Amino acid sequence: MEKINLTVVTLTKNSEAVIEDCLKSVSDWAGEIVVVDDLSTDKTLEIVKRYTDRIYIRKWEKEGAHRNFAYSLAKFDYILSLDSDERVTPELKDEIINIFKAGPEYMGYNIPHRNFIGDYWIKHGGWYPNAKLKMYAKKEFRYEQEAEHHPRAFLKGPTYTLRSDIIHYAYRDFQNLFSKLNHQTDFEAKKWLRDGRKMSFGRCMVKAISRYIKFYYVKEGKKDGFIGFMMALASSAYQLMTYAKYWELKNRKI
Repeated sequence: MEKINLTVVTLTKNSEAVIEDCLKSVSDWAGEIVVVDDLSTDKTLEIVKRYTDRIYIRKWEKEGAHRNFAYSLAKFDYILSLDSDERVTPELKDEIINIFKAGPEYMGYNIPHRNFIGDYWIKHGGWYPNAKLKMYAKKEFRYEQEAEHHPRAFLKGPTYTLRSDIIHYAYRDFQNLFSKLNHQTDFEAKKWLRDGRKMSFGRCMVKAISRYIKFYYVKEGKKDGFIGFMMALASSAYQLMTYAKYWELKNRKI
């Protein structure tokens, strides 16, 4: 198969369980694969070497800076950012190839995500189609450089949303969900403090309750049964856990 002028960029950290399926989904049609690894100690690099020699080792410190570094390594004008727990579906592969055969018309492309916990596809509660900016012109895109977690994305130019999906194995199980929630709220609490955000316990409770109502009822997370309930609860808990850590950090400084 003739390969297209697209660089796939993937970030790894002890990703041996997922990285092969990720790279396999793009290896026969993407013109370049770049992997930036955060000091993996498992077999991640051994697996990656089967698919590319564009491998760079760099310690992850701030997400924005780490991603911008990775994207700067691309040799092609367009980048597909693919996390190690994501895979390109055959339908998305065909759609992307057709875009490049005709010539990309947009600076950025949003791609729907089919999010899974274990082997369950979460279809409601705002989890699908949940399109994200994943493919873009290198020269027109950057992340917020100093952000530790969930940096803001900046793109100059128009975007278009594709029809086909990326498969995202977001959580292995509930234990993995809770672990990621704990990790993410560490960064969010520090961000609140750094930005001087004013957050009271009462305001936090209102936001936590409204989040649950939004995801479980308004966005119909209840249609996913117990999993939908847990995902809505996790969204609510995100606010409460962040506030607890923010409160603790703030009071340490008094």
